[in-house]
Amino acid sequence: MIRRLGNIWILSVNTPFCYKMLSRCGKRIIRLLLAVKNVAAEYRKRIRKEKDMERHITVPVAKEEIQDLRAGDYVYLTGVIYTARDAAHKRMDEALSERKELPLDIKNQMIYYMGPSPAREGRPIGSAGPTTASRMDKYAPRLLDLGLGGMIGKGKRSQAVQDAIVRNKAVYFAAVGGAGALLSKCIKRADVIAYDDLGTEAIRRLEIEDLPAIVVIDSEGNNLYETAVKEYAEE
Repeated sequence: MIRRLGNIWILSVNTPFCYKMLSRCGKRIIRLLLAVKNVAAEYRKRIRKEKDMERHITVPVAKEEIQDLRAGDYVYLTGVIYTARDAAHKRMDEALSERKELPLDIKNQMIYYMGPSPAREGRPIGSAGPTTASRMDKYAPRLLDLGLGGMIGKGKRSQAVQDAIVRNKAVYFAAVGGAGALLSKCIKRADVIAYDDLGTEAIRRLEIEDLPAIVVIDSEGNNLYETAVKEYAEE
C-alpha cells in the first residue's frame, strides 16, 4: 500500500503478501532447477548407455562373442575380413554346387559386401563403402550354414537370411552408406586373393582397424530396422 505523509510518499509492505509472492517465485525457480537437473541426468544416462553399447571387436569373431552382441550395438572392427559382391558370391555358389573348395575358409569369417574404387597413390584401397546386402540374399544362407560368422553391408535382409543368422548364431552389421572415403581410412592393407578377373568385385583380404559398424540383426533374430520403426512410432 502507498500512502502520503506530508511531502513524503511511503510504501508499506504487506508482509504475508510479500512472503506469498516470494514463495511462488521460489517454487518456480525450484521447479526450473529440478527440470534442468532431470534433463542433465537423462543426458548423462544416455551417454553412459551409448558408451556401454560401443564394442571393440577383433575379427574373425568367435561364436561366443557374436552371441553377446545385440541389435543396436555400435562396434569397431579390427583384424581381417574379406570382400565379396554379387559376382564373387555367384562364383562361390557355383563352386559349392560343383563340390569344389572355396577360395577361402569362411568359418567364423566376416564378408564385407563391398567393391572398392581404384586406390590413389600411396593408399591400399579406394573408396570402400558398402553395397546393398539384398543382392547377396540368395547366396548368404548357404554360406552361413557352412560357418560364415557374419556379414557387413547396408539395407534389409530377406527372411531366409534372417532365419539362417539365427540358426547359425551369426550376425549382420551395417556400415555407413555414402562414407566410402572415410571407411577406406580404416583399411590398412588390401590383397586380391581370388577371382582377379572380376576386377572391383574380386575377393579381397582386408586388414582393418576400428572399422565402424552397427549390429542390425543379432544372433537371436532381433532386427534393428524393425525395432527402430516401432520405437519411433511409439514416440
